Order: sequence, then structure tokens, then C-alpha cells
Amino acid sequence: MGSIYQSIEMLAKEKGIEATIIFDAVKDAIILAARKQFKNVGEIAAEVDPKKGIQVFALRRIVDTVTDPVNEWTPEEARKNKFPGLEPGAEVRQELPMDALGRISAQIAKQVILQKVREAERENVYGEFVNRIGELANCVVKRVEMRDLVVDLGKTEARLPAKEQSKLESFSVGDRIRVVIRAVEKTGKNAGVIVSRAAAELVMRLFEQEVPEIYDNTVVIKSCAREAGERTKIAVSSRDRDVDSVGACVGMKGMRVQSIIRELRGEKIDIIEYSDNPVEFATHALSPAKIARVTVLDAEDKHMEVIVDDTQLSLAIGKRGQNVRLAAKLLGWKIDIKSEEEKRQEVESQMASMLPAGTPIGVLAESGLPETLIEALVGAGVTTVEKLGSLTPEELEQLPGVGEESIQSLYNAINAYYAQFETPAVEPVAEAAPGLASEIAPVADTDEASSESITETDPEIDSVAGPEEPIEPASPAPAPEPDSDNA
Repeated sequence: MGSIYQSIEMLAKEKGIEATIIFDAVKDAIILAARKQFKNVGEIAAEVDPKKGIQVFALRRIVDTVTDPVNEWTPEEARKNKFPGLEPGAEVRQELPMDALGRISAQIAKQVILQKVREAERENVYGEFVNRIGELANCVVKRVEMRDLVVDLGKTEARLPAKEQSKLESFSVGDRIRVVIRAVEKTGKNAGVIVSRAAAELVMRLFEQEVPEIYDNTVVIKSCAREAGERTKIAVSSRDRDVDSVGACVGMKGMRVQSIIRELRGEKIDIIEYSDNPVEFATHALSPAKIARVTVLDAEDKHMEVIVDDTQLSLAIGKRGQNVRLAAKLLGWKIDIKSEEEKRQEVESQMASMLPAGTPIGVLAESGLPETLIEALVGAGVTTVEKLGSLTPEELEQLPGVGEESIQSLYNAINAYYAQFETPAVEPVAEAAPGLASEIAPVADTDEASSESITETDPEIDSVAGPEEPIEPASPAPAPEPDSDNA
């Protein structure tokens, strides 16, 4: 039986947990199995002895008068069960035979032990990795489960879910990869360590390893926004005026940033200079687009409006809105991007909405409407000529300051206003200019005399060109007959 004690100690070393935890798990499992087997026994205790192994005991209390026959004995009953000389108040530990535990009881004990060991492992892993969230870790791909990867962190296994993987990457069993510790779950289906290759913290940790100025806090990473597999924007600031934060991250001929891009399988990285001024920071964050102007709409809610040239709008928004989306994450502000044309149309529509729809009623003063009546109409909410013209006489009488005697004045003024837009009819020339008609008359007489003289000279003309008879088209002249003499 001593080998059980040694096996428990070896298991504790293998799992990296304390042996007392496993001993307690074994005791609980044996007690549960014994209760299933010995139904007429009250309280049960178990022990793991290095020499004797696992022992099970039924606990009895010595009393003068028995009230609980299962858990109590009188001194006489204790003497009959080979426990002589006990006084009331003593406790007896009656050993139960382990051989009586059947196969089912052993299976129950095994399940309880395994469950306790797993719980101890999870607690141990949680305590070790809960303070390492966000750290960079080297691991090896151990196996593939559906789309998830299980990696080996040395002391424990971790899970790399599909959603925490970059779309540009694919790994096989045995590949060595660098991941960032994303979370540690104590309970649930995915209990354990969750690692990531898609988190923005991975890019930040890689820059800390590649750029010495970041490692010694000369250059500080202010924020980072990432869409794994496509683009990352990272904002940096320098604490030393003589150190260029962006240049330090790029490195000589881009060597530093290129090594990170290779680690991320070609993902694009924008390194941006941080500024405490949100307007200036937004101008940098929306690069490579050129910004015309930035307006802070609400500083408390962190809402700003960015205006760009019409040619820069698509570049500022980016493919599927990616550029402005990453810039908004980087700043922590809500960004509205508009072109110059869109802003102009918006301002025009706002100005138009501020003006009343229609002609101001003040123009009726030129048509003879008294100023006092105009003021009364404006006070009653009638501010346009169109609205005034749509009111009935009954509605006009109900307006304050407008009496029955004023209604005719209102209609006269409205008719006079609209009359000026009507086009006047064209009058005959003789009526409009009688002098001109008298000058034209002698010319007509001369023409009439000329026509009479022509008629007398050639009377056939009048019959040929009469106004009531249609003029038939002339038929072609017949060809001349050949002269018989010449023939």
C-alpha cells in the first residue's frame, strides 16, 4: 500500500501542484466511495499513510444515553466492539475494510481524484499567468483542433483560437511562433490560457524588442490600432527632443520596421507621431491623405469633423473605410469625414432651412399695405405672401389686429403684387402708333393705282392670278414640231 503514497507524490511533481492537494482529493474520493458502499455508517474519515496506504474509518461518539444509534455508542457497546475502557465523550475510529469497496466505488473515487487534480492544475495555471496578460511568449504548435491551434508554453498548453489568428498566416504542427498572452480563463469550456496573433499588443511587444529606444522608455508607444492581416497604425512619442520617435521605429533603411513586417507576414504598418492636440493628431493619423481642416464638434463626447479635398476623400476613408476606422481607434474619437463639395452643400442646405420658405410679407408695403397691418400679420405668424394668400376671409378675421375692414386692403395688395409679374398683351400697330399708320396709307394708294394700270393693260392677268382661284402648276411646254419645209 505504500506504493500509493509514492505514486501520489510523483503525480504531484508531474503536474506541478502540491502533494497535499492530491492527498486531500484522494481522501474526499475514498469517503464518497465508502458512503456509497456502507449505507448504515454515519460519519466517515479517510487517511493516507506512507506505510499502511489508504485507510477508512467510521467515527463513533461514546455517550451515556444513545440518541443517534448510527453515530453513538454506549461504553458497553464500545466494549463489545473491542474498544474497552472508554468513558462518555470519547471518540472511536472504527476501521472499515477497503476490500468491501467494489468496482463502481473505485470508479467514483477515480473520477473525483481526476476532477480535483484538474481543478488544482487550473488554479495553478491561473495564478501563474494572470499577471502575464499582454506579455510576449515563444511557443510551439502542438496540435490542430478544427480551426484552433493548441500551443505548448512549457509548463502548460494554451489555445490560439481562429479569431485570434491573422488571415495572412497559416501554421503546422511543430512551428515555433511568437504570441501574446490574451487572457486566462479559470472555468468554462475554454478554461486555460488564451494566446493571440491578432491583438494590437503583439505589434507593441515586437516594437519593444526591435527598438532599443522603446525598451529604455526614450520613445513611448501611446496607442495602437490594428486589423490583423491588413494594416496597423501605431502612435509613438519621444521624451528626448533630440530623438525622432518615428525615425527610431523605422530604423536605418527601414530595417527595424521591416523585421516586424516579416514577422507579421507582410502586414502594412503606419508609424505616426503622437500629439496632445487632437486636431494635429487626427491630421497625422489619417495619413497618407492630406487634410484640409479639422473641426472639433464636441470635445466632451470626443466627436470631430474632418474636411478633405474632393480628390482626397477616397484616400482618407480607405478601402472599406479601413483608414478612418483605424484612425478613430487610434485617437479614441468619433471622426466624420466629408469632402469640400459635401460640406458646401450641407452649409447651403442649412442656410436655406434658416430662411423662411416664400416671399417675405414686407414686400406688400410697396403695393400699398399699411405697416401696422404688416406688423399685425407677422405677430400672428403670417410671414410670407404665399401663406397670406392661402388664408380664407374667415381665417383672416380671426387673426389678432386684422379686422373685417382690412380684408379688402389685403386682397388689393396681394393682387397688386402678383399683377406686376403678368405679361402685358401686344396691341395693334394702328392703335398704338396712329401717326405711323397715316404715313403708310399713301403708299398703299400708289400700289393700288399701279395694280389698276396693269389690269387695264393686260386684262388676262386678273383672271389668271385671282385670289379665289387656285393657281395650278404650269405644265411643261410641248416640244416644237419639226418644220416640213426644212425637213
